[in-house]
Order: sequence, then C-alpha cells, then structure tokens
Amino acid sequence: MQDNLTPTAFRQYTHNTQEGYIPVTGGRIWYKVVGKHPQGVPLLVLHGGPGASHDYLEPIEGIARDRPVVFYDQLGCGNSDKPEDTALWTLERYVDELHQLRQALELKEVHILGQSWGASLAAEYVLRHPQGIASLVLSGALLSTSRWIEDQKTHIAQLPTELRETIRNCEHAGAFDSVPYQDALTAYYKIHVCRLDPWPECLNRSFEKLNFSIYEYMWGPSEFTVTGALKQYERVHRLKEITVPVLFTCGTYDEAPPSTTRYYQKNLPGSHVHIFEEASHEHHLEKPEEYVRVVRDFLYDAKRG
Repeated sequence: MQDNLTPTAFRQYTHNTQEGYIPVTGGRIWYKVVGKHPQGVPLLVLHGGPGASHDYLEPIEGIARDRPVVFYDQLGCGNSDKPEDTALWTLERYVDELHQLRQALELKEVHILGQSWGASLAAEYVLRHPQGIASLVLSGALLSTSRWIEDQKTHIAQLPTELRETIRNCEHAGAFDSVPYQDALTAYYKIHVCRLDPWPECLNRSFEKLNFSIYEYMWGPSEFTVTGALKQYERVHRLKEITVPVLFTCGTYDEAPPSTTRYYQKNLPGSHVHIFEEASHEHHLEKPEEYVRVVRDFLYDAKRG
C-alpha cells in the first residue's frame, strides 16, 4: 500500500502496514507505520549509518502488537529522496527532519528508539525537543566519537596479527578500497557488527542500500577512521539534561561495548541498561525475541511511570 498517511488516517489507522512520503527540508522522506493499536503510544525508530536504511531494524516490528511502530529512511537513504547537496548532511538538519516527520504525523506523544548513529540523533532530538517524548531506547549508542574511536582500537588490538597489520598498513596508505582492507573489515564485522552466519537478509539489504557518500562525509572511510562531520561529536556531558526514562542496550561484543554503555548510563541518572550476551552491535537481530521483550517491557513501564 503506497499513499500519504494523513494525520487523520494515522489516528484512525486500522491496517497492518501503511507507507508514504513526507516533504522535509531538502526533499521527501519515506516512512512506514506498522501495527493496528492506535491507543498505544507510538514507537518511532531511527536507523543508523549515517547513510543506512530502516531495513535491518525489521525485527522491531514485533513491538507493533502493542502500539504503532513508525519506521523511516533519513533523507539520502533507502527509499527516501537522494539529493547530492552535502549541506543537507548535518546533525542539525536531521534533527529538523525528525521534527518535521513527527509534526506531519501528529505524533504528539512518542517513544523514540535509536540504533547506533540513530541513538546520536535520538539524544540530540530530545535535548532540543523534549516535549511529548515518553521515553528513549538507545541501542549500540554513539554518544561520544572519541570513546567510539578508543573502543575500536581495543577491538582491533584483539584481532589476529595478520588482520591487525592489514588494517594498520592499509589505513596508513589510505587503501580503504583495497581487497585486503575490505576482507579485514568483513572479519571485524563478523565479530563486532553481526555474529550471525549467514547475515539476515534485512541486514544485507541495508548494506546494499548504504549511501556511502553520506557515511564518508559524516563519519569517514571506515568504522575505525573518523574524518567526517561527526569527528567532534560528544554528548556525554549533556546526558544529565535528559529527564525522560532511558534504556541503553548493547551486546557483549558490541562496537559500543558494555563498558562504554555503562559509562553512558552512569552519566544519565535513573537510566537503565540491558546487555545481550554473546551478541554484538546488531543485537536486535542476534537476539530478536529477547530484544523485543526487553523493549516492550521498558516502554510499558516508562509509560506507566
């Protein structure tokens, strides 16, 4: 079903899935609403990247039995328009985009779930627009670029010698597109991004759709080398300003590891953390039933409280 979901249609929503486009600064973004329980406070889901798409977050549709779940592809990503103006690829504009989406769907009260870079966007959004936010779920969160870089150095140091040397030599030479570097990156991904073999089809779709131009402009040429607009991104010092209930999640092998996730939790009084054993950055894919249960319970308690 492909049409524009008006605010009235959202309130009277009865179909399992409905999708459409919303105009935002710079173009149109695609969204999808899953679930037929309009009495539940909606959950708005923010994908990572930067430059990825919503596809890999499909297991979160399991929460739609309680409440509408709203997915969208950020501008330049997935099913949304793909303008080439780099002036649009800023944290500030993506925050504005999220607010425009929320206003278009009249999401006066909403839970927000952000994964990876989506957690950065979620935190930034609630700091600027705290009204009507029922809670935040921050999964595999990026809230400090400097901390992220140090964590990846630790992960690389634990790789086999040959992989470590390949990564070091290729990065020193700027050979990010070389086959040896890409092979080493794949080996790293299988440990710290998604440990399933084979990878789920929805995750493969997101990688196939990745807008690398956005990723490189905002982040850099790889997970380890940060040269983009988010290089100076640091928000830990402002976490204490967030007053809504917050749940942090991560996997034991996450790119954002338990030590960093607990560090975030300690800087946000009253927040909670759940660590998924034997899982990594995509712990919602590796432990989907546990993830849906943990998030469902948290959303219920957050609203009840």
